[in-house]
Amino acid sequence: MPLQERHDATVWGRIGNAELAAFDTDGFAIMDRLLTPEEVAEYAAEIDRLASDPDLRGDDRLIVEKSSQQVRSVFEVHKLSPAVAELVREPRVVELARQVLGSDVYIHQSRVNYLPGFGTGFYWHSDFETWHAEDGMPVPRAVSLSIALTDNYPYNGSLMVMPGSHRTFVPCQGATPADHYRESLREQEIGVPTKADITDLAHKYGITQFTGAAGSALLFDSNIMHASGNNITPFPRSNIFLVFNSVENTLEEPFAAPARRPTYIADREFTPV
Repeated sequence: MPLQERHDATVWGRIGNAELAAFDTDGFAIMDRLLTPEEVAEYAAEIDRLASDPDLRGDDRLIVEKSSQQVRSVFEVHKLSPAVAELVREPRVVELARQVLGSDVYIHQSRVNYLPGFGTGFYWHSDFETWHAEDGMPVPRAVSLSIALTDNYPYNGSLMVMPGSHRTFVPCQGATPADHYRESLREQEIGVPTKADITDLAHKYGITQFTGAAGSALLFDSNIMHASGNNITPFPRSNIFLVFNSVENTLEEPFAAPARRPTYIADREFTPV
């Protein structure tokens, strides 16, 4: 299928924060000091606790890397951690999403991403393509907030985005296998853009990297093309990842998958934050 021009709005509300001024054009915004150093230390200790919690071993919400068996992600973290539950409700966090989406919001997905030293990155993808096909999200009226709990250097697998690519929808080829999420959360191989599409988008939009000190954050549109490379350094990178969806954009049945994914990946409890 060919690339498709997006017709839905990017900003549905009224922007009040100066940091969000270019969100409509770029599809992302960077907040340099969203969390204080004291808060970073608190949340870093909390995510370390979750990664080493023996009660989570064997829990489907804990994802490990294929090769190293190191923890890659912990999902539904706002329900596992009272501290993260408070962070979700923090006005300086949730108001960013409300401004862009122009409505009350709920948590579509939350997780902690761990990219350890010498860890494997995440291939190029648009979240909305998956959320639409596999979760039944009607339109790209959702945003993700990635809050850095470690310093993001240019060389330790920091997130890359293609500014402006949120205006292009990239359909992925082929059918989604049953229970594909079990493998895709560990290593995405099916349902990713073609190299030709990535090449065209990169030449059209360019690539920007999210770097900054712990406590900085990246807010980005659900349809923007993004990725992170392998971390070939000994310096780990971890972040809290919160996905806010508009309460006016709640999930339907999957548009291109045989069954719904589990609710820890795509929540169907649409209570506003």
